[in-house]
Amino acid sequence: MREIQFRQALGEAMSEEMRRDSKIFLMGEEVAEYNGAYKVSQGMLDEFGEDRVVDTPIAELGFTGLGIGAAMNGLRPIIEFMTFNFSLVAIDQIINGAAKMKSMSGGQFNVPIVFRGPTGNAGMLSSQHSQNFENWYANTPGLKVVVPCDPHDAKGLLKSSIRDDDPVIFMESELMYGDKGNVPEGEYLLPLGVAEVKKEGNDVTLVSFGKMMKVAFEAAAQLEKENVSCEVIDLRTVRPIDYQTVVNSVKKTNRLVVVEEAWPLSSLATDIAFNIQREAFDYLDAPVKRVNSQDVPLPYAPTLIEEILPNTKKVIQAVNSVMYR
Repeated sequence: MREIQFRQALGEAMSEEMRRDSKIFLMGEEVAEYNGAYKVSQGMLDEFGEDRVVDTPIAELGFTGLGIGAAMNGLRPIIEFMTFNFSLVAIDQIINGAAKMKSMSGGQFNVPIVFRGPTGNAGMLSSQHSQNFENWYANTPGLKVVVPCDPHDAKGLLKSSIRDDDPVIFMESELMYGDKGNVPEGEYLLPLGVAEVKKEGNDVTLVSFGKMMKVAFEAAAQLEKENVSCEVIDLRTVRPIDYQTVVNSVKKTNRLVVVEEAWPLSSLATDIAFNIQREAFDYLDAPVKRVNSQDVPLPYAPTLIEEILPNTKKVIQAVNSVMYR
């Protein structure tokens, strides 16, 4: 093990896979000469050259379509969006192209492509650069959607995503690129579609993913001091969702709180709440609680951001409510 940054873990995953398979290439805005907007692709241009680390114009619709065509013809592109807010420009290519091609071609075309980049609040970037579209993409058959929470998972999940024969949406966070964590030496893969119990507990299950796992962990730590034992589950993948791991936990704790950064309407937390109440209703001792962002565009002021987004205090309040305290 060694401690490295989140951005380094992603860079290692891409570089290792590109050394393994000459069909893999990286393409996006500022990925080459500038070493990536967040320095995720640091040094990759020097190692792999401009044919495999490709700078693009600010033209998401164009280079996304180019990547999909390359994937259909036997290559394995990694498309970096500077932020998933900008993926809206290319959403027709992703939803009507990449996601549906295998089905519409009767299985003749796989689309082995990864779309990756940051999602959600990045700190004082206001409404158009602070949105969460995990649930949008997770609502699309034909896509897989991955949201890692730490450097260890980021590397293992990205390597698996690159090797997957279907299109994968791989969502990170600008606020996590500098986070450090223990990452094993050598190669390892983490399976897609498998949640992980990050912390065992007995009184209530906390479910989250991505950077909201920090909020869940902080809430669990504070609640431990009040003799409330939280089991914390990281979904890792939000399409497909590993419902069974959550069900098994709820059968033990009898309570569930879901923490998600996105807006509440049609959120992933809504779907999880529905499915757990359907599959484990007899085990629930309290209604499922959701902690989401407030239903407004995210403003610029940090005090307002703190008020609108999920935080430790809100999670603790939700847990106390299901504990009837």
